[in-house]
Amino acid sequence: MGAYSAKLAAMILRSAIAEHGQARIIVATGSSQFEVLDALSSEPQIDWSCVDGFHLDEYVGIAADHRASFCGYLKSRFVDKIPLRSFHFLDGTGDPQVVCQQAALDLLKSPVDVALIGIGENGHLAFNDPPADFETTQAYHVVLLDEACRNQQVGEGWFASLQDVPTHAISMTIHQILQSKKIICSVPDERKALAVRDSVEGPTSNLVPGSILKRHPNTTLVLDRAAASLLKPL
Repeated sequence: MGAYSAKLAAMILRSAIAEHGQARIIVATGSSQFEVLDALSSEPQIDWSCVDGFHLDEYVGIAADHRASFCGYLKSRFVDKIPLRSFHFLDGTGDPQVVCQQAALDLLKSPVDVALIGIGENGHLAFNDPPADFETTQAYHVVLLDEACRNQQVGEGWFASLQDVPTHAISMTIHQILQSKKIICSVPDERKALAVRDSVEGPTSNLVPGSILKRHPNTTLVLDRAAASLLKPL
């Protein structure tokens, strides 16, 4: 699954570089992206010196050397492996509003060619937990993390207990994610099956943030059998 997502992303990046001389990519984190980023960083014939990368979300108050830091995750699993032209990290220790403003300035300079994202157990996109804000047109905002989202972080082993998980995060908005020319949404694991079913087969609702992807004209949803197990057969 990760290899397929990476090959698709690589094709998009190579095409953008060939057409425009550059490419821009949004990169997600979490356990759903392990294989995607590992495979993408090994893809041949991508001129990474023409690629700018952007960070999807980060906990407020978490330093880059914390084991749960998405900055640290992206640096070790992706950024340090390839000679990117630039990567725009979200500093979890900075003033959240200032970080949002600077990140928006960097991101909005040019369209994004492809966004690599996942869907959370509660249906969230990035850290936009239900009920997600479908209306804001900001690029980034500070969000309150719900208990289901925070429990997922404990369940995946990033934190020892719920009390250790930050209550707030900096997140790219739903609106901004949907501005990407193409989206590749990779979702593994049976624990995501209900969120996948509700996103695909249920109504578009901010109570299931992943459902908004049905409104994007070029989204590819990549599932393993476990994540797809509750979908109706074609």
